[in-house]
Amino acid sequence: MADDSKSTRAGAHRRRARGSGGRRRKARTRRKGRIALWTAGGLVLVAGAGAGVLYFKFNGNLHSVDINAALGKNRPENVDNGSQDILVLGSDSRAGANSAYGRDEGSSRSDTAMIVHVYAGHKKASVVSIPRDTIVPRPECRTTDGKKSPAVKRAQFNEAYSVGGAACAVATVEAMTNIRMDHYLEVDFAGFQKLIDKLGGVEVTTTKPIKDKWSHLDLAAGTHTLNGEQSLGLVRTRHGVGDGGDLGRIKLQQAFVKALLDQIKHVGLFTSPTKLYGIADTATKALTTDRELASVDKLYSFSNGLKGIGSDDMQMVTLPVADDPLDHNRVIPVTEATEPLWTALRADREIPEAVLKEAAGAKTGAEGVVK
Repeated sequence: MADDSKSTRAGAHRRRARGSGGRRRKARTRRKGRIALWTAGGLVLVAGAGAGVLYFKFNGNLHSVDINAALGKNRPENVDNGSQDILVLGSDSRAGANSAYGRDEGSSRSDTAMIVHVYAGHKKASVVSIPRDTIVPRPECRTTDGKKSPAVKRAQFNEAYSVGGAACAVATVEAMTNIRMDHYLEVDFAGFQKLIDKLGGVEVTTTKPIKDKWSHLDLAAGTHTLNGEQSLGLVRTRHGVGDGGDLGRIKLQQAFVKALLDQIKHVGLFTSPTKLYGIADTATKALTTDRELASVDKLYSFSNGLKGIGSDDMQMVTLPVADDPLDHNRVIPVTEATEPLWTALRADREIPEAVLKEAAGAKTGAEGVVK
């Protein structure tokens, strides 16, 4: 995401304070379950395997969406090169248990969106964060009540989820990238908070105080073990740090994801059956997945293939964007940077240095605030 484009992008950060595998090996049946959890305001990869009644209980917790049936054959080619691409969404629904975070307006949007590209061999990954106020073409989608919503040339990215849920969000991402999403994972506010609490919190260090009444976050500079509510506040905050824009918030989300990955390595799931059960129960209740992952054994097999990826093996970038010339409170993808980005991921190659430089963009004031 010529000198003029740089100044335009810098303006976006100042003005948007109000804007917003390959082949899969089958896991052998095991009596002892394992869980690997990986989430950021919506990044979650969870697996659990149990025996007897626990297996069926956890299976019954899961929610799924049949993305393949919804989208049909009008999708990018399913390239079998050993890599995987996963769309991870954090939903901002205010219904039910999420009502504490705002009034229920009858719909929800994708508050956080990340494309996770797992390279062949499953030893490293790249994560591309998509700003929710990015203006993109949206393909025709089926609404949640089954009606057709025609394609539009200009739509805010997170509106796709409002219009047609998970399937429309996946269709929009595939239209943007020409990359077929192998899987879909979604977690909402309440689920995210409960998962962090079950994990025992996440340790982060803030280099500056963060105070945001909107996200109910008040942190002094220093090292903190954040509980679920504080973690949710951190990944949602915009006004409490930097220039108040969405790109600054993404910086915090990316830092939190890395801290979470480090935390998971020290949770000690297998030394505490009670903790293992609690996390498995909470995680499976919190997740919505694509139909291909909608069972405990499939989730186990999937996440077991990712367990070797740590925070140092994950490259996190933000989609290169610039001011939308028609609405300076919104942004548009920078084509000369995004096309090489998607081309590299389609070919399972590293993101080019020129794209990384472009993706860094203008400073938001949130860089380095969370470590």
